[in-house]
Amino acid sequence: MQFLFSTGSLWSYSLERSFAFAAQAGFDGIEVMVDSRWESRQAFYLQSLVDRFGLPIIAIHSPFLANVPGWPQDHPGRVQATVRLAETVGAKVVVHHLPARIGYVWVQAGSRFFPIPVPGFNTEGPHRQWLTEGYAALQSNTSVTLCIENMPAQRRLGRRWNAHHWNTPQEITHFPCLTLDTTHLGTWGLEPESVYQLLNHHVRHVHLSNFDGKEHLRPETGHLRLDKLLARMAADGYQAAITLELHPEALDAGRPDEQIIERMTTSLHYCRTWAGSTAD
Repeated sequence: MQFLFSTGSLWSYSLERSFAFAAQAGFDGIEVMVDSRWESRQAFYLQSLVDRFGLPIIAIHSPFLANVPGWPQDHPGRVQATVRLAETVGAKVVVHHLPARIGYVWVQAGSRFFPIPVPGFNTEGPHRQWLTEGYAALQSNTSVTLCIENMPAQRRLGRRWNAHHWNTPQEITHFPCLTLDTTHLGTWGLEPESVYQLLNHHVRHVHLSNFDGKEHLRPETGHLRLDKLLARMAADGYQAAITLELHPEALDAGRPDEQIIERMTTSLHYCRTWAGSTAD
């Protein structure tokens, strides 16, 4: 079981600092979040960071926003471009999202991004069709494992609603390989251990973070019993990667580097301790 650090956890920092912090905190590798920064999708630069810090890139997260300069605007195109990048740098996994049921735009409020639904605006039809008709062909032609990610509940007027296709534990098994996102399960009021036991034959990657009404908290904070999840996964012999995908606020981004690294080190210690314990 490998523990990775997502560069998306410090998306306002350079990738170099994310690699440096992760190396000092003792992580086993990196998940790169492809975003608007050119350095996040330049293979030669990413390889230089691997060589410099001794941390392999195990997973790459396909961009979920369309405004990535120089990359395809459509979701299938972005996934395919991410696969090519993963093949070049030797990453084993590409993480990508389920298609939305309706169109929405992302609005930034402070350091957080919020999806705002726009009735009548939906560009996700081709994405959904490709997942049904072309996805298997892409997987059959690459050694990189495509892992689609369960998505969070959206709240409107105090009620949960499902903004994505195939976004229930029963429906998502339509796909052979999954990224299990724990904080997204928390938004639905679900305990990750229970969902993992239902989906464990499909889980090939994990995004680990906690939830208490806020998403992507450090694993040792929040309401979710991530200790039970990791103990269960270890007992089941899970051998793939687990990525700590946190919100920058959870790591006190903007504080002195030593404080951020201390938080990362502490979270990693909890995870390794839980993974070494015995499941009930």
